[in-house]
Amino acid sequence: MPQTPHIERHFTGTATVRDIVIGMADGLTVPFALAAGLSGAVDTTRIIVTAGLAEIAAGSIAMGLGDYLAAQSDAEHYDAERQREVTEVTEKPEAEVTETAAVFRSYGVTEDDSRPIVDALRQRPEAWVDFMMRFELGLEKPDPKRALRSALTIAGAYIVGGCIPLGPYIVSPKASTALVASVAITLMALATFGYGKGHFTGAPPWRSAMQTVLIGGVAAGVAFVIARAIS
Repeated sequence: MPQTPHIERHFTGTATVRDIVIGMADGLTVPFALAAGLSGAVDTTRIIVTAGLAEIAAGSIAMGLGDYLAAQSDAEHYDAERQREVTEVTEKPEAEVTETAAVFRSYGVTEDDSRPIVDALRQRPEAWVDFMMRFELGLEKPDPKRALRSALTIAGAYIVGGCIPLGPYIVSPKASTALVASVAITLMALATFGYGKGHFTGAPPWRSAMQTVLIGGVAAGVAFVIARAIS
């Protein structure tokens, strides 16, 4: 009888979603907390908008640049480790054979069963190095375009997220009025963002939404109380 083909559906945008999550989470939370905190100290939105825009600019640059440098460091680390593995495969093949067999043993494969595979890898030095990089060191080859793309994604997501809580302060001259609108809009945005994050990453969407709202709300509330107490 005909069989239905097995189709596996895996989410492959993990890296991009990670970047958007990092940028949006901080972009929604930090400017929101800053604006709420300043609302507890001043009643004019001009200062809040100026400070908020400055924070969004500085925050997006800092996060984007930080991620770019981190990605560059990962690429340099990978290249250094790969060169070491190439040297070991060339100059110390017997030691690498022992290490390869140990990798297979960690998966429950006996030395007798793994020996043909190890022998086959010895005939393919590049594949052998790739195998050891992934299964011995747990390192994947970085995408050479990843650093810049990741930095721009995080910075862009931060700017988008930061403009949401700041929007009411731009259109309203009174800080207390803008604060109420900002809280409502930002909490809805946090809930929507958290739900979407959970949907794409496989976490329970509603739990993810509640966690995101809770973190953003607590951060803004603490900032508001501190600013009000100091003022």
